[in-house]
Amino acid sequence: MADNHTTISDYAEDLISVPRAHLVLEMTQEKSGMKLKHQNQIILECSLTRDGMAASNYIAKSLGIKIPALGESINARVSTGVLFRAISIASLDFNNDQSFLMLDRLLEEAEMQRGAPNEAS
Repeated sequence: MADNHTTISDYAEDLISVPRAHLVLEMTQEKSGMKLKHQNQIILECSLTRDGMAASNYIAKSLGIKIPALGESINARVSTGVLFRAISIASLDFNNDQSFLMLDRLLEEAEMQRGAPNEAS
């Protein structure tokens, strides 16, 4: 749990423990906040707070997508390396200025790992 704005599931750890080149993830915007899923299993949830929505925005950016509209979903196809960085971003404390140095690095690494523009499927 990252400062109560994001909940990261145990499934997230299991998912990134086996390197894979292609995972299809689904980001959904709901009234309670944002959810990131893989095969209908929740990886993480960001609450509808200032920090939770900031985390959602940065997570989407790391995945190469935009946050979907309320009630909608967007798919992203990424490697476990990119997912690891998205989960790391979800763990940051946005009230700590040092977190933004780490955020910049994680976003840069995720972009490099994605390579070409993201093709959702």
